[in-house]
Parts: sequence; C-alpha cells; structure tokens
Amino acid sequence: GAGAEADPMAVRVAINGYGTIGKRVADAVALQPDLQLVGVAKTHPNFEARRAVERGYPLYIAGDGDRAAFDAAGLPTAGRVEDLLRAVDVVVDAAPEKVGKANARLYRDAGVRAIFQGGEKADVAEVSFNALANFDAAKGRRTVRVVSCNTTGLVRAAAVLARAWEVERWEATIVRRAADPTETKKGPINGILPTFQLPSHHGLDVRTILPRLPLTTTAVVVPTTLMHVHVN
Repeated sequence: GAGAEADPMAVRVAINGYGTIGKRVADAVALQPDLQLVGVAKTHPNFEARRAVERGYPLYIAGDGDRAAFDAAGLPTAGRVEDLLRAVDVVVDAAPEKVGKANARLYRDAGVRAIFQGGEKADVAEVSFNALANFDAAKGRRTVRVVSCNTTGLVRAAAVLARAWEVERWEATIVRRAADPTETKKGPINGILPTFQLPSHHGLDVRTILPRLPLTTTAVVVPTTLMHVHVN
C-alpha cells in the first residue's frame, strides 16, 4: 500500500507520471503485498493529481512543475521527483511518449531501476518485455520497456500460436483508436487514416520481443476511444 507501514522486504516503487497509464499502475502496486508505493509524480495539478491525494498516494512534483501551482490547487506535495527517486528501488515511467527518454538520465543518476512504457522507442531500455513471451529475458536488467497496447496484443497471440505451430508468414491489420478519451487535441474527429508507410511500426516492435517472428503489419486509425481490433 501507499504510506502504510510496509514489509521491509517489499520493493519500493515510484510512479513518474500519473495519467492514463500511471494511475492504473499505482493502483496495482498499492494492492501488492510485496510492493510499496512510495509516491507518484505529476508535472501539473489536475483532477488526476487530486485523485492521487484522495487515495493517499504521496504526491511529488515532476519536470518543470511549480509547487505554487499545486499549493494554489490545495494539493499537498512531498517534494520533487528527485527526492522521490532517492527513496525507491524502481521507478515506473508513465510520462507522455518521448519524455521517458529524457527521464532515463535522471534515473541513471539516481541509481534506480526503471520500467518504461510503450510510447518510448526500444532503445530507451535494455530489453522490451512481455510477461507471456520473454519473461526470462528481463531478469537482472536495470531498464525494461513494456511494449504498447497494440504490440502487447500481437505478442500475446503470436507467442501462443508460435509455440504450437511453425508459421511461415504472419500478416496483421490493426484497427486502432485515434486517442485516449482525455486527448482532446488529437484526432481524427470524423475520418479514417490508413498507414501509408508499410509495414507499420507494430510488427517491428513485436520483433523486439520475438525477433524470429515473420510478421508484417499495417494499421488504420479510426475515430473511437473504445478499443483496438486486430484483424489477423
């Protein structure tokens, strides 16, 4: 849990970025008896930051965030993300895509292990990871990237099927949602965007986990926030 007296053997965890991904990771960590959620970090005060405080998660200021803004919003903070990193064993970077790459040096300097999310390129970490497909490959690593939702779906299906049969060629088309519900500045609003560069990056990303998989992918972006569909 967060803030409660933890098992002295528990792994101490920080969440840097408390949004679509980070808030879910924080809730999961808080429920694990062998993990201790030490705190979460946000750049700006918003309803998600308030939710963290209401749930009892210590709130820290990330990036160029201003403490005065959090004070004005009535949100108590425990310090800056650098303070949080000094108190943990591992950090889960759930910052917006490309921000994790910039954060990597911060984690190295703090001497903490780091888990990055799938919006980052594969070179942000030592290994790309999916628990079903390459669990052992992540053992002993200091940095790991958990691949995106689309790649995760493809890897899960491919890992199981590849164990049962030798597949000569894989082709997959992904119909993917345009944006998360809170991303109001992204689109399309009423359109369908095909992939003009073939193959799409999804198959290449799958091969960071299953390097010998003969997979080619394409994708279509549609104006929905509901779910992704994989057409195999």
